[in-house]
Amino acid sequence: MNALIPVEQIEDRILLIRGHKVLLDFDLAKMYGVLVPQLNRQVRRNPLRFPEDFAFQLTNEEWEILKCQKGISSSGWGGRRHAPYAFSEQGVSMLASVLSSERAALVNVAIIRTFVRLRQLLSTHKELAAKLGELEKKLGAHDTQIRSLFEAIRQLMTPPAQDNKRRIGYRAPL
Repeated sequence: MNALIPVEQIEDRILLIRGHKVLLDFDLAKMYGVLVPQLNRQVRRNPLRFPEDFAFQLTNEEWEILKCQKGISSSGWGGRRHAPYAFSEQGVSMLASVLSSERAALVNVAIIRTFVRLRQLLSTHKELAAKLGELEKKLGAHDTQIRSLFEAIRQLMTPPAQDNKRRIGYRAPL
């Protein structure tokens, strides 16, 4: 499963467009081992399976911005003539059902696992940020006390100033 499509490769392809984490049709077609027109044809043939929150076509403006950001070649010479479709996690699930190949099923499992992993990472970061915020609030009330504590610790850590006076006398060994 992991040899089919590495998780990192899937993560690199996930974009945030219109507030949704999505994969674009040409990336999915490559993963599924089908041509982009074949994939898009299945989407157009099954409109009930792909509502707007499952799949949507990028506007020309979004497509131009994305081409500039990602360095995608222009469609002037035999390339794309239409903006790509973007598929959310649910749209990817539906794609596997309309493509109905073994590879599509295996790739779909890998993609869904990647989306779940990203959601878990995001949840962990939110929890960590919330705990840090709580800690800052607690420390904010005790700010002066903490500063004085650190200052006292620093004073204890600094070695006493040594006098340049010569010692007089003899110290016996222990």
